[in-house]
Amino acid sequence: MAAAPRNPYSEAGVDTAAGDLAVELMKSAVRRTHGPEVLGGVGGFAGLFDVSALRSYAKPLLATSTDGVGTKVAIAQAIDKHDTIGQDLVGMVVDDIVVVGAAPLFMTDYIACGKVVPERIADIVRGIADGCSATGTALVGGETAEHPGLLGPDDYDVAGAATGVVETDRVLGAERVRPGDAVIALAASGLHANGYSLVRHIVAGAGVRYGNHAVDFGTSWGEALLEPTRLYTAQLLRLAGALGDRLHALSHVTGGGIAANLARVLPRGTWADLDRGTWSPLPVFRVLADLGGLELTTTEGTWNLGVGFLAVVAQDAADAAIATLQTDGIPAWQIGVVQDGARPDGEFVHGAKGVDGGAVRLVGAYADTPRDGAK
Repeated sequence: MAAAPRNPYSEAGVDTAAGDLAVELMKSAVRRTHGPEVLGGVGGFAGLFDVSALRSYAKPLLATSTDGVGTKVAIAQAIDKHDTIGQDLVGMVVDDIVVVGAAPLFMTDYIACGKVVPERIADIVRGIADGCSATGTALVGGETAEHPGLLGPDDYDVAGAATGVVETDRVLGAERVRPGDAVIALAASGLHANGYSLVRHIVAGAGVRYGNHAVDFGTSWGEALLEPTRLYTAQLLRLAGALGDRLHALSHVTGGGIAANLARVLPRGTWADLDRGTWSPLPVFRVLADLGGLELTTTEGTWNLGVGFLAVVAQDAADAAIATLQTDGIPAWQIGVVQDGARPDGEFVHGAKGVDGGAVRLVGAYADTPRDGAK
């Protein structure tokens, strides 16, 4: 019997057959995100999306965003659970687009790994597809790249990019914000996908393994820390439809925390005090802070502390905004008011990510926080 022909690429550590199997395993999930606008199906060199519907726009603007999940993937790898990371990716990418008022059109993903394990890759992509379905986004393409020698066999990273559209006169942002506007907080599901370098530092320093049972959560540490990112796009687009011109700005609370991200969408010269007493940070934040010997206030520039998004609305629309969001399944509450003029003494955050916006600080004590200063 003749010997099988050599495959130098396979000998170098790249398994193209495994990559093909991964695509087969993910196909049905990806197709569920496709409407009639998607042409060509799965597996092409490029995704095609019919934008004929944009003819109905007076002056459409395309919005785009790209991001990854960061070091949260290390926890997924540690407990071999990969079916939620994809939703985190959609949250980090698509929920940035809605900040300007844009409706998402399509998304692509990129997975770099040391070794293609088809079932693992399919789990990741199914999570992405589920997130895309929830946000009304078509997953039109992606790439899985095997990098033996650069990444370990169980190592991977994920990233993505998305494109959306908004009518020019419907763009949300600082130019719409006025003094007296109400700032509405939207509850987070947990850590989302930010601040995991601090999380991992705390857990490692305490000698905790991710597979260990966490009494406070009733699950393993890894499962608790992998709580997927809440997706806000569909609900915020419905809020925009309900409020119309009374919705002025949105802020996605990601890296940098609550104050810095709100400051990015406030006009220069304005300021806001956000009342910590209007909510109680989720247990995961309290447990981690205790484990690391930290005051919650010292983590405010890193974690969202239970606030995943902020909406700035006309004051007379505050109650309607809260009611609309809560009816749509997202707990919401007023956290502050936009002000101008003389600012009180104190330490304010002035924008972030290169944006010199308004000034924001958190004031007071968190609800359910003992008055003696204990966490």
